[in-house]
Amino acid sequence: MTYTAGIDIGCRNTKAVVVDETNQICGTAVIRTRADFPAVAREVLSEAMKKAGRLPEDVSYVATTGLGRYNIPFRDVQITDITCAAKGAAYLFPGTQCVLDIGGQSTRAIRVRENGRVKEFKSNDKCAAGSGGFLERAAHYLEVPVDQLGPLSLNAKNPQTISSVCAVLAETEIINHVSSGQGIENIIRGIHNSLASRSRGLLSRVGMEGEVTFVGGVARQSGMVEALKDNLGKTVNVWQEPDMVVALGAALLAMRRYQKLQGAANTNNPAESAAAAASRN
Repeated sequence: MTYTAGIDIGCRNTKAVVVDETNQICGTAVIRTRADFPAVAREVLSEAMKKAGRLPEDVSYVATTGLGRYNIPFRDVQITDITCAAKGAAYLFPGTQCVLDIGGQSTRAIRVRENGRVKEFKSNDKCAAGSGGFLERAAHYLEVPVDQLGPLSLNAKNPQTISSVCAVLAETEIINHVSSGQGIENIIRGIHNSLASRSRGLLSRVGMEGEVTFVGGVARQSGMVEALKDNLGKTVNVWQEPDMVVALGAALLAMRRYQKLQGAANTNNPAESAAAAASRN
């Protein structure tokens, strides 16, 4: 059995997904990103292969993506996270035509062609108020665990408006809402609504139509998913592990590249080609 891996080195977490030659997911892992990118990559790959019941050396091909993709010496190829997000989303939801990827540092809207190829993409051109990092800072200020933002947002009865596109000014709005006695649930839903509105703007710029698939760590927040659905007025696809989709796309692309390389190698070696032909007969 052949295995390939995708490693996504993000600003906060590093993720790994291992697939086999049938494109089935065999193992996944996520650890906190540290300054030593090579060590982090080896650790997360080892954990993913352990879950797959295999050793790291059983991986035939490794694709890296994310901000640290160039810093992994044992990689076979590096691929942009935009390309990987599109591939992973289209594999999980074949009807995907647009992908929204909200990470810690940025938000990207991607228009997808057939087979998960990127047609067009746009990134947020404002400051951090349009990314997942702002949610983390807001959670810290409101003294709420990040994993509770989603459930609290769903309980909002009177969402408060957060209109500033600047993170500093948006934080001032949050302070004002707290000072006026607004409930935390209403403030959090206001933040989710603000991020959903910015996301719709990005999606519109790439030509939003068809199915939208939401990926990235922020897609784990149920309140954000509901805010996005309400803002777009349509169903949004969300995988059970949305923060792993980019790593999955990298693993799938790694497998495709590896199989092409193997096919080319057999074509260039007449003896191997003849043996392969004989085995098929």
